[in-house]
Amino acid sequence: PNERSSHSRITLRGGGIIFYFGALAYFLTNDWEYPWFILALSLITFISFVDDIRSTSQGLRLVFHFSAMALMFYQWGLFSLSWWWIIIALIVCTGIINAYNFMDGINGITAGYSLSVLLPLMLVNEKSGFVDPSLIYVSALSVLVFCLFNFRPKGKAKCFAGDVGSISIAYILLFMIGSLIIKTTDVTYLVFLLVYGVDGCLTIMHRVLLHENLGQAHRKHAYQLMANELKIGHVKVSLVYM
Repeated sequence: PNERSSHSRITLRGGGIIFYFGALAYFLTNDWEYPWFILALSLITFISFVDDIRSTSQGLRLVFHFSAMALMFYQWGLFSLSWWWIIIALIVCTGIINAYNFMDGINGITAGYSLSVLLPLMLVNEKSGFVDPSLIYVSALSVLVFCLFNFRPKGKAKCFAGDVGSISIAYILLFMIGSLIIKTTDVTYLVFLLVYGVDGCLTIMHRVLLHENLGQAHRKHAYQLMANELKIGHVKVSLVYM
């Protein structure tokens, strides 16, 4: 477990790479659909997996993240817009990826919240058709498989998602929600990520008030306080967030 985790027992980290393999399986069996998105996902998964094995510099990670964002923007066709729209999209997308990565540290929360986003996206996609439905299905299946090993009480998890898991599933969900927003021109679909967004923003405000270094690992998120200080079970907390 890393410094911000609510665990102490040594457990395999990086099991969330199954999210990438799910997307890759979709790509290889669906006429190489969304090639720039898959290339970007490969880049961001690679650097995250390396970071799980041994810590990499923040600058190197940012190079990979920004490159992945540029490829996804190209897949979306955003480069026809004004440059300031690109800057806004880059800030928002990078913030979402990092927030999703921070919101990981207890059993089941990453997989559970991801399912709570994927299921309504399935329903919206039937009406709007913003993405190939097979991509949503295979992503949901990969999350369900991961749940078998992670959505368990404290001390019972067989593996953790790691940065490779939280960042890759965040990137996949971001691609889907971004495609939906572009198709419908309705930015309110960001509401799917609202719980993580509110928690992340309030946690930053809390740490600023405490004069803490925002660059250091911490356990100040609401779900961490519930699990560590209030001793609420990991499964219960993850279900509340779902």
